[in-house]
Amino acid sequence: MRDVIIVGAGGGGAVMAKELAAQGLDVLLLEAGPFYRDPEREWSRYENDCNNPADGYLRFGPADRFDQPPWFRELPQYSYVFQLAGTGGTTQHYFANSPRAMPGVFADYTGADRDAYDVAHRFPFGYRELIPYYEWVEATLPVQTAAMGTKEAVFFRGCERVGLPVNATKDILRDSFRPQENAILQPGGTAGRTNDDAHLRYPEATGCTFCGYCFQGCFEPRQAPRNLKAKRQTDNSYLPMALTADLWAVGGRRVTLVPDAFATRVLTEQQAGRTVAKGVRWRDTRTHEQHEETANVVVLSAGCTENPRLWLNSELPDPNGWVGRGYTDHSIDWVIGVFDEYTGNSKGASSSARADYPGHGAIEQVGLPPALQALTMGLSDSGVRGAYDNGRGPTGAWDGKAGRIMGDELKDLLSDVDRLVNVLVLTDDDVEPDNRVLRSVLPPDENGPIPKVVFEHRRRSARTQRNREFLCNQAAAIVRAAGARRVLRIDFPAVPLHVHSTMRMGTDPADSVLDAYAESRWVDRLFVGDNSALANSLGGPNPTLTNQAVTTRTAERIVSRYFGGQPWVRTQSPVSSLDDRVTRGVLDGALE
Repeated sequence: MRDVIIVGAGGGGAVMAKELAAQGLDVLLLEAGPFYRDPEREWSRYENDCNNPADGYLRFGPADRFDQPPWFRELPQYSYVFQLAGTGGTTQHYFANSPRAMPGVFADYTGADRDAYDVAHRFPFGYRELIPYYEWVEATLPVQTAAMGTKEAVFFRGCERVGLPVNATKDILRDSFRPQENAILQPGGTAGRTNDDAHLRYPEATGCTFCGYCFQGCFEPRQAPRNLKAKRQTDNSYLPMALTADLWAVGGRRVTLVPDAFATRVLTEQQAGRTVAKGVRWRDTRTHEQHEETANVVVLSAGCTENPRLWLNSELPDPNGWVGRGYTDHSIDWVIGVFDEYTGNSKGASSSARADYPGHGAIEQVGLPPALQALTMGLSDSGVRGAYDNGRGPTGAWDGKAGRIMGDELKDLLSDVDRLVNVLVLTDDDVEPDNRVLRSVLPPDENGPIPKVVFEHRRRSARTQRNREFLCNQAAAIVRAAGARRVLRIDFPAVPLHVHSTMRMGTDPADSVLDAYAESRWVDRLFVGDNSALANSLGGPNPTLTNQAVTTRTAERIVSRYFGGQPWVRTQSPVSSLDDRVTRGVLDGALE
């Protein structure tokens, strides 16, 4: 019997595994997708090779991407779910932006704008309580102020001209702009100073090499140990720490990682009239063999779509019907400024500048390489831009009606992507019960009944929709003030990037699945450790840092409640994932 089994090695599962192993627990970490041992050889800079949902190396599907199809989800609306399989999970293609949540979404908030947020679905603990866990994760990854270039300078110029003040703290307390706090190592040596690949190899180059391909998974700088790659996706940071915990933590135990292991059932038993988790059944996606193992505690970290699927397929209790509900993604949209000057849109870390608007959400500058730029401009909920006299496309501070960009206009804009500035809109969403994950009535796949993701912009609350329009107008004003000669809005469809809350923790047992420590209300010893545990949309900031802080807090709870251990975040100093002991462990083959 294991101490803990964790399902999923992504943005939350790898964090949970590292923290528990560091406390001496025996941890089995299951990951449905592959373990990429050598991304320098296995990955590429070809955008379709990475991002194609059918056979891209960062798809949601089995390791054999050319002979086996991706795992299917039913999507009854015009949408697509950006989720990856493999160690590191969806952090492999995140931009590593790591802002803290807005204080207004927590139970202890008493500010004058308290009612501007989703007041019905606050976090069941205080913002101040989470700060030590934020600091722990920020030191571990580490999180630093982003390295910046021309595109950020252009964005900041617009922010200054519209009168926004600078935020010099990590806390979001007023309308303001700032460099991102991100989990990308600062460039060192030749990094950021040359485009010559021969001089962008470790140790001559360290940290971010400004390649511009954050979405493709990070393998820069070449020849660096895995835990010294620039972007701190969890397969470059927390997972190496988990797999070397016996080398750097007193009493630490090395995690057992099993990739290509698709969990199909949570095993339970009845104890004193309560349902208790006791293990997991999984399927080897290469050999098709079935396996089972028992544990004292089970943690679900498979993401906002697969956690509800696994719960429902395991026939676990759901007395209030909230398993899978609350699927939200910040109702994203894109505003694009077209400039006569060079902006460096395709260079450097993808997103290194942001502006925050408490009670409404956030906007962030995003640089994109050509294919992703075309994808961004080619998807809309309003049809083709300019094709309608009285069409659906909303109007505002942008030029004309919103909509997708096609034809000669698209070709003209793509002829020089380094004259564009993209702004991604991230709304403070209300938790919407009707946006949810269900079991599909379509035929099951080899892993059991498939999930049905019901998710539409048109199901958003009036407050969420107002926030989206407000932020799009703010973004348009900023890029126009920065000097854009044209400003375009896309009116992006339901393509969730920041998904939250389908297994939400909450103050009210009537509309939550988890208690304040992310333990199931109805199944003892069953926890959730990823974005799906988040109580709400955080006010608009990117979710990964808050997920990792909450997951660290949950790990402490598991150790103290079920294994007789003591909390450590407030009493110990965190070890950085850059620690030389981790590096030596990686070089000694701990990841093999």
